[in-house]
Amino acid sequence: MRINRDNFLEELRKRNEKALEFVVEEYGGLLLSVIRRHMAILPGMQEECMNDVLFKIWKHIGQFDEKKNTFKNWAAGIARYQSIDYLRKYAKELEMGTWREEDAKTQEAGREDGELIRMIEDEISEEVEQMLSCLSETDREIFRKLFFQEMDMDEVSRETGMKKEMIYNRVSRGKRKIRNWHESREGR
Repeated sequence: MRINRDNFLEELRKRNEKALEFVVEEYGGLLLSVIRRHMAILPGMQEECMNDVLFKIWKHIGQFDEKKNTFKNWAAGIARYQSIDYLRKYAKELEMGTWREEDAKTQEAGREDGELIRMIEDEISEEVEQMLSCLSETDREIFRKLFFQEMDMDEVSRETGMKKEMIYNRVSRGKRKIRNWHESREGR
């Protein structure tokens, strides 16, 4: 069976590896450009990130809903968030001193670990602030606490004075707003 634009999603859901090859041929350039844009300071890890993006597409294709989004936008979103995850992981490894010696080759020449950490944190902060810009200040603070400071729901409830149910509702509405913002932005 020949894989094309009309049947690749169905075949991908059936776990046809030829459909994944089609994704690489058809969307690989887009995915790689998203990864490169976010991981410019980690050129040696871009290929590994691309592999992880393809794996996530393969693993989570059942969650894709063509009524809500285009495959192109959905896949680009996976690439974007996977790139940010790589940046966060790399920054953590540098801070903890667990960055492997062979991985040091990927660092830009002449950059100190502290400078790379700052650059990564700036990139992540900029992405996060853009993503959260569609939310109210209260909702932005809840998202920062839950998803970036990794506080648990009880802590956020105590700090904000809000009931957990209210926080869950705000997070649910906020995710929907972020998704709509992202879709409108990617559709430009």
